[in-house]
Amino acid sequence: MTAPRWVSIVEVEGALQEKAHWVVRKLAEWRQHEARRESMAIRWEHGAPLRVLGETLIMQLDSSLSGVHRVGSEVRIGLPPQANSEQLKDRVESWLRERARTFFAERIPVFSERLGIAPTRWMLSSARTRWGSCNPDGSIRLNWRLVHFPPDIVDYVIAHELAHLRELNHGPRFWATVGELFPDFERARGWLRTYSDDTPVG
Repeated sequence: MTAPRWVSIVEVEGALQEKAHWVVRKLAEWRQHEARRESMAIRWEHGAPLRVLGETLIMQLDSSLSGVHRVGSEVRIGLPPQANSEQLKDRVESWLRERARTFFAERIPVFSERLGIAPTRWMLSSARTRWGSCNPDGSIRLNWRLVHFPPDIVDYVIAHELAHLRELNHGPRFWATVGELFPDFERARGWLRTYSDDTPVG
């Protein structure tokens, strides 16, 4: 806690006492948030888990392969056993971007048809704080890290951004449009608010 120099210790202690319940609650929320982030952070190593479209897969280094391949519940990466974490991260993130691109390319037309409007173009984004954006020119950006989330959450973000093609705001008509495209949007929005700060980023 910070306070101006002219505020006495007694006043500071009084303020802390007055806000004690709020402070304790916020500390508990912060600890839970940090615990979630730690549990969801990607460990770039052989045998570590990797979330892909809501599924937990296991990364396996396999020098007999080239590229990256999903085989059942494994992601097999064509790297030698001595490969370092940066090499693994670069290889797998490139594969994840392609998985994201493929999934988005399949889902955007579904929602565009429901809306009756298609984006002028769409691109992958690497933004750290936004899952998607829609520009006045009708183009949209979708964060490739959405590929870690379950498909219905990705669908919600796509529906949200496409709804902006009709309503470039967050007013009642915008949310009505989102509801037409994705009726379960309130649950998905709540899920995303809970976990959005905990998305696994290398």
